[in-house]
Formats: sequence, C-alpha cells, structure tokens
Amino acid sequence: MKIVILERNSVGEDVSVDCIRDFGEVTEYQNTVTAEEVRERVKEADIVIANKSPLNADTLQNAANVRLICEFATGFDNCDLEYCSRRGIKVTNVRDYCTAMVAQHTFCLALALSEKLAHYDTYVKSGEYSAQDRFSNFALPFYELEGKTWGIVGMGNIGRRVAGIAKAFGCRVIFYSVTGKSTCKEYQEVDFDTLLAESDFLSLHCPLSNLTERLIDREALKKMKSTAILLNVARGRVVDNTALYEALMNGEIQAAGLDVVENEPLEPSNPLSGFQDSSRLIITPHLAWASVEARTRCVWEAHENIAAFLRGEDRNVVNP
Repeated sequence: MKIVILERNSVGEDVSVDCIRDFGEVTEYQNTVTAEEVRERVKEADIVIANKSPLNADTLQNAANVRLICEFATGFDNCDLEYCSRRGIKVTNVRDYCTAMVAQHTFCLALALSEKLAHYDTYVKSGEYSAQDRFSNFALPFYELEGKTWGIVGMGNIGRRVAGIAKAFGCRVIFYSVTGKSTCKEYQEVDFDTLLAESDFLSLHCPLSNLTERLIDREALKKMKSTAILLNVARGRVVDNTALYEALMNGEIQAAGLDVVENEPLEPSNPLSGFQDSSRLIITPHLAWASVEARTRCVWEAHENIAAFLRGEDRNVVNP
C-alpha cells in the first residue's frame, strides 16, 4: 500500500504521523500547493492524505491506483466529490476533533477584547503603571460577560459548546440558523436582524457557503450595537473584511476578534492588516483548531478512517 501525505506541515512537525505507517509505505511532503505538484506526487499512490491540495479530475487523472482520500481536516472543499465518486474513490474527513479548542479560543478572544488586556499589559510594561501614584488603573472601561447577550451563527458542535460556556458565564444565548433547519431547542432561535440588534457578543461558527459568504457585510455591521464584539472563528469570507475595517474605524462596533481572514495568510492589501489597536482588533493566524491535542486527534482519526476503509467499512465518508 502506497500512501502519500501531501501536506505534512498541516498538522505540525511536533505531532507524529508515524501511526499512518501501520498501513504501508508512506511518502511525506511538507507542503503541496500547485496542481502540477499534486499530479506528480499522487500518480503512484493508493491512498492520499491532504488538507488544502487540489484533488480533482485534473490532478488525479493519472493516479490510477488511488482508492481513498483522507482529509487532515473537517473541510473537504479542496476535493471534487463528484469526480471522486465517479472514479470510485472514497473521501473521508475528520470530525469534531477540535471542538474544545475552537470554543476555548473563541473565549480567549472575547475575554481579551472585553477586558482590554492588550491595553493594560502595555500600560504596565511601558512603565506608566509604575509611575502612577495609586494601586490600580481602569481608565479604559471594561465590562462583565454576565448579563450580556451572546449571539451565535452556526449551532453545530462548536456552536453548542460555545453556547454552553457562554451560559456558564451568565450570558443569555440566542442563535440564527442560516438554513432555517436547526434542530437546536436548548437556546432561543431568532431571525438575523434580531441577532444583530441584540447581541453583545456575536460569534461565527458556520461553514462557508453561498448562504454565509459575506454574511457580515456593511449592512449587517450597521445593525449591530456600537458596543458589540464580533468573533469569527469560522471562515474568513463569512465577514467582509473591508466593511469590518470601516465599521471599526467609524466606531460602529466596539471590537472584533478574528482567527480567519478573507485570504490567508493575511495580505498587506487587506485593510485590517493596518489596524494596530489590539484593544479593538485581535487577529490570530488561523490557529483556533490547532492545539497539540487537536492535531494529535486529527492524525489518529485519519488513521482510523484508513483502518475502517481497509476493513470494508465506511467511516467519516463524505461521498458515499
């Protein structure tokens, strides 16, 4: 069995992928970006493991032996499922491996922004605190989570975990279902305008689709509270980055915490790259999913997907 890992770096060098060798000869590539690279590297493979590398008719046409594609991820938009189904190639993903970490990071962003931690850390380290004549400083106001309304877009596993934590902090939780098909009954479902108008914190946990692309645009931002904090740990293009920059500059919302941006890595042309006030904008480099524990689970779940496939079972198959 010949197994090719196209993007070894996607799970980090500090996490072992040796378990994949249980199934045969493994060839690793640190990163694979172009279609030409994919074509060359998968042509002898039986199993392909990828994350973002394009896997479609163009890149797989000469890979006659490929029987299984494993994503080192939940998303599979890099893979042409229809083509793979026609070829009899199973495609599997990894599910619910980073729920705890994404929820944790959501609150890291929320708390850092709501408590103005960057401002106060700088205040102390700059020497200003040492130079003042009183024991405390709270010149830049901050507020409690308790009693606030926490709004959610995307009430899947991550959204529900976030809702539970928000409730534990004493928040009222509301959510909006983009498709209108949510089965969640534990929390109040509202329409989009109500979500925007009432949320003190608005966190995004939805997939990218034609329904969610630029869901948070100029019009949506204008409907939010001027004191609201926006948190995007979903997909970058769910938020119009230019509109968000303008909303922050104009004081239409208080702050934003982003783990994702429209094009990654962050481009210098993105206006958010020039917004330097970390008390109002924090951007992390798409790491909310990437704790050591989550990345270790990701590799092991891919291992289990391969094991199931070789037993003739469908496990986490996205194109049955």
